Amino acid sequence: MENLKKMAGIKAAEYVKDGMVVGLGTGSTAYYFVEEVGRRIKEEGLKITAVTTSSTTSEQARRLGIPLKSIDEVDEVDEVDVTVDGADEVDTDFNGIKGGGGALLMEKVVATPTKTYIWVVDESKMVGKLGAFKLPVEVVQYGAEQLFRRFKHAGYKPSFREKNGKRYVTDMQNFIIDLDLGVIENPVEFGQKLDHVVGVVEHGLFNQMVDMVIVAGRNGVQILKSTKSKGE
Repeated sequence: MENLKKMAGIKAAEYVKDGMVVGLGTGSTAYYFVEEVGRRIKEEGLKITAVTTSSTTSEQARRLGIPLKSIDEVDEVDEVDVTVDGADEVDTDFNGIKGGGGALLMEKVVATPTKTYIWVVDESKMVGKLGAFKLPVEVVQYGAEQLFRRFKHAGYKPSFREKNGKRYVTDMQNFIIDLDLGVIENPVEFGQKLDHVVGVVEHGLFNQMVDMVIVAGRNGVQILKSTKSKGE
C-alpha cells in the first residue's frame, strides 16, 4: 500500500513547474508528493513557493528546504497554481471525503483559490458512494456538546475525535466530530445542510472541487479528469 501511495505522490509532482505557487497537502499520500517536490528543488533546481495545509506539512517542507508563504500572502493575481492533496474517499462524481488527518479546514482554504486541484490516492479510496469513511466535521469548542447532541438526534452516529486519550484539537483550535453515516446518498445536499449549522466551521465533504485524481493501483497509475469546475 505504501508503494502505491508513493507512486501517486511522485506522479503528481510532475505537474509542478518553475515559478508556480504550490499547495502542499496533508496526509500519508501527500507526504510522498511533498518529499518529491523537495527532492526536485534540491537535485533539479526547481524554483517554487509553497503554501501548506497543516503544521505537520509545514514542518516537513521546512526540513526539505521548500520556500513557504502564508495563504494570506497569495493575492488574486498570484493564485495557487496547483495543489496536491490526499483524499479518504472519492466517488464516481468526483466528490470526496477529506479530513482523516484533521486538516480539513486548512485544506479547503488552500483548495479554494487553486487553479488546478489534484488528489493523489491508492485504488482502495475509490468508491461508488461516499460514507463508509466517517465524515469529519470541524466545530468550535464553545457549544460542541450541543452540536454533538444535535447530530446524535439526527441519527448521524457522532463521535468526538480523540488523540492520546483527549479530544483532538485542530491547528485552528477546534474540535472534530466524526459522523458515521454509512452511505451519503447526496453529498452536495448534505454538505449544504452542514454549511448552515451554527458552530460548524467546516466539513470534510469536498464536492465537485477536484480537477484531477491520480490513482495508483496494482496495474500502475491512472489519471482521472473531472469535467466539473469548483463551485458549480
